[in-house]
Amino acid sequence: MAPGEEYDDDAVELVDDAEPSWFPGNHLPEDARRLGLTHHVPDGALLDFAGSLDGAKTYHRLTAWFLLVVFGLPVLFAVMRVLQAL
Repeated sequence: MAPGEEYDDDAVELVDDAEPSWFPGNHLPEDARRLGLTHHVPDGALLDFAGSLDGAKTYHRLTAWFLLVVFGLPVLFAVMRVLQAL
C-alpha cells in the first residue's frame, strides 16, 4: 500500500437537518412540534427535559418521580378543597 492510500478521498455528503441527539429540542414528541412547541418556551422546555430522561438510570427515575409529585400535588390539593367545600 502506497503512502496516503489508507485515506478515502471521496466526497462525503452531509445532511443539513441531522442534529446530534444532545442538542436541545430533539426529545420533543412530533405532536408537540406540530403544535409549535420548541425548547424555547416553558412548556416545550419541560417536555424536552422530561423526554431526555432515561428510565434505566436511577437518578433519572428519581427526577421523574419528583416531577410527578411537584405537578401532582397542586391537583390533589385542589380536589381536596373541592371535597371540603361540599
